[in-house]
Amino acid sequence: MYLTITDLEQLQTEHPEWQMELVEGKIIVMGPSDYESEEIGARLITFLNNWVMPRRLGRITGSSAGFIIPSIEDGDSEKRNLRAPDVSFVRADRLKKTKRDFVELVPDLMVEIKSKSDRIKPLEEKIQLFLQLGSVVGLLIDPDKLTVMVYRLNQVPVVLQNGDTLILPELLPGWELAVSELWPPEFE
Repeated sequence: MYLTITDLEQLQTEHPEWQMELVEGKIIVMGPSDYESEEIGARLITFLNNWVMPRRLGRITGSSAGFIIPSIEDGDSEKRNLRAPDVSFVRADRLKKTKRDFVELVPDLMVEIKSKSDRIKPLEEKIQLFLQLGSVVGLLIDPDKLTVMVYRLNQVPVVLQNGDTLILPELLPGWELAVSELWPPEFE
């Protein structure tokens, strides 16, 4: 049985507490993130919004924003996927007005944050899929290794660590973020 976005929407109505993705006709129920991974996502969203909002560059969303993307299996328009990166950025010229629904586009920037139970390979595959479909940059943040992998289509990923600065000149000219700023502070 190949499930559709309509099927997923029905399931969400019945189970609003579940976070789900639709991947090649199968519903994937996403478990909650660990606290640290979610805090890193919130920190990144804050840093991005502090740059993006005053300049009206686009929209930043978190892990619950669904993007309708084409199925890679065939061209059937009913066979679409619904995916939700942990953090996303869409340029203003691509989404002039927000929608009270899923959006049918691929974000310009998509970010995956490795949670305690995640494996790296599926996260990398998700990033590569988004890049193939039109995302400009994909980030994989790994709190276990304190690294940020920067992916661009047909390029070798760049590994950033503490002491390095994350820049995204093709999307956010002038924006800079010290990688060490992503990690949650320790309070005494």
